[in-house]
Amino acid sequence: MPKDLPPANLNAPDIGGAARPGLCTDCGVSRIGDGRACGRACQFIQPDYEAEERRVHGRVADPDLGEEGFFGVTQQMLRARLTPAAEGAQWSGITTALAAELLRAGAVDAVLTVAPDPDDRWKPMPVIVTEPEDMARCRGMRMGYGPTLALLEPAAAAGHKRIALIGIPCQVYALRALEEELGFERIYVIGTPCSDNTTTENFHDFLALLDDKPDTVSYLEFRADYRVELRFDDGRPTRVVPFLKLPISKLPPDFFPMTCKTCVDYTNRLADITVGYMGGDGDQWVIVRNERGAEMLAHLGDRLATAPLTDKGKRDGAVKGFLANTERAAGGLPLRSMPDWARPIVAFLQPRIGPRGLEFARARVEMKAIETVLHLRRAHPAKMKNMVPDHVWRLAARYGLTPEAGERREDV
Repeated sequence: MPKDLPPANLNAPDIGGAARPGLCTDCGVSRIGDGRACGRACQFIQPDYEAEERRVHGRVADPDLGEEGFFGVTQQMLRARLTPAAEGAQWSGITTALAAELLRAGAVDAVLTVAPDPDDRWKPMPVIVTEPEDMARCRGMRMGYGPTLALLEPAAAAGHKRIALIGIPCQVYALRALEEELGFERIYVIGTPCSDNTTTENFHDFLALLDDKPDTVSYLEFRADYRVELRFDDGRPTRVVPFLKLPISKLPPDFFPMTCKTCVDYTNRLADITVGYMGGDGDQWVIVRNERGAEMLAHLGDRLATAPLTDKGKRDGAVKGFLANTERAAGGLPLRSMPDWARPIVAFLQPRIGPRGLEFARARVEMKAIETVLHLRRAHPAKMKNMVPDHVWRLAARYGLTPEAGERREDV
């Protein structure tokens, strides 16, 4: 978080209501006035990605067109960074800069996003931002459930007609499903990829396993070079931990909720623009999906430095290994762990010969498809026919996971 910021003009309305039972990431829809909206909007009930893609982007993702089979409708894909990088940004600050420029240009009246809770820097606090300078307070990663869509009603009540949302895929799907009935003149959607979330309390437990002074950790990022980067506010130097040395085996089985294990949209397919890192190979990864996305990116002008996308290594071995471990986990069996003597060797080799750039992103998307199918089959088999869209089945089929009887909507 940037230091010495001026007093904030953030509006953090009191949000009532509660998350609904079952598969729910508390996107905020269950907290708004229409209690029946969840049935129409939830990604975990009966999503229709093709219909929403056609409405939002004007067409459906074409698996034979470039990388759309993996990442969704794509008008342009970039490896990019903001120059100079914004202070306190998780990467270089593209996401918050896009929103700030929309406010500065008068394209929107307000941005719905999350800022750090005053009492816990890792806890997301839904806020309505109306001044471009205040987007600096929203930089960085939050861990936990932020019911951002509960801000739709207070934003409308405040008279905002044109809004932007910075959201994760389950929030964006719900927004798109309700968009036409919300009454806003225009909505811009800046999406970030998401695959695994947890409660803020669980995240603090994870930090305590990583460092003996967890309260001093000010930054944590899973990087595309198979390492986690930690920064501290007590003067200690940056620390880097290889993925293979993370204390994953010490986490409880429910550390990642079933919603995240059954997510069908890592890349935020219904956003106007997706900003992440998985395909960026050390930079940020930007997917412009439609004209609104192109309009937002144009606001950054020459502040955006781009580089050629990279595509290195082979993902097959990594994805097949993930499939084997996920089959064991979904069946309640312990994961096969690597011998301690081998970990330093593999940690050395991974960033050098493992998948990088687009191949890394393809691997992660396929892993999420595999995880969704296997965990739904075990925990919620009756939901499969409605929850698993065609793009997930196409990705999983490469590894021998195909629909069984009754697992497609047309089979019922």
